[in-house]
Amino acid sequence: MLCKRIISRVSGLALAGVLAGGCIGSRSDDFPASSLTVRAAAAAEAARVVRVIDGDTYIVLSGSSSYRLRLLGVDAPEHDQAFGLQATDSVARLLAPGRVVLVARAGMDLYGRTLGAVLLPVSTVAAAGRAVPLDSLLVVRGWAWAYDPSRTVAGRAQQQVAAQRAGRGLWKCGVSQAIPPKLWRSFNAEIKRRYRVGCTW
Repeated sequence: MLCKRIISRVSGLALAGVLAGGCIGSRSDDFPASSLTVRAAAAAEAARVVRVIDGDTYIVLSGSSSYRLRLLGVDAPEHDQAFGLQATDSVARLLAPGRVVLVARAGMDLYGRTLGAVLLPVSTVAAAGRAVPLDSLLVVRGWAWAYDPSRTVAGRAQQQVAAQRAGRGLWKCGVSQAIPPKLWRSFNAEIKRRYRVGCTW
C-alpha cells in the first residue's frame, strides 16, 4: 500500500511538472522543453524498470505485466559498435532495477516492442516536481543520436550538436567516427572491423 502511494505521488508530481511545460537539467538550456505533448503526459503511467537491454530498449513492469519498451526520439549505439557497451552501462546505472519512471506509450514497432517516451521523476526540492525526459538526457550526455524518422530535423538535433561540440560520450573521437546504428547494422564484418580500430572509449 505504501509503495502504491509513493508511485502515485511521484506520478502526480512529475505529470504536474510536465503539464506546467518544463523539465530540469544541470543548466537551463540542457532540457529546453519536454519531449512529451500535454496529451501524452496526461496518459503517462508509472512503471518500474526491470532491466536495461541496451541504451534505448528496456524491460519495464506496469501493474502485473512487463513489456519491452523502445524509447522514442533517440537511437543508441549497438553493443558491437564503438561506445555501445559504454552507452548501455551508463543508461543501466541511471535506470537501476526497481526505479520508478513514467511511460507514455505510443504503439508498437515491427519487432513487437512497445514504443514510448520516458520521464524520470525528480524528487529534489529544487526540481519542484518536474520530470526529465529520458530521450533528452541521452542526447545531451552523448549516449545516443537524436532520431526522429518522421521529421527532416530530429527533435533533439540542437542538443546533439551541443554534445558533439563538447565531445561527450559517443562524440569523444569526433563526428566522423560515430556511425549511426542504422548504417552500422548494414555493414559486413570486414567494414565493422575497420571502424573498431583507432579511437578507444
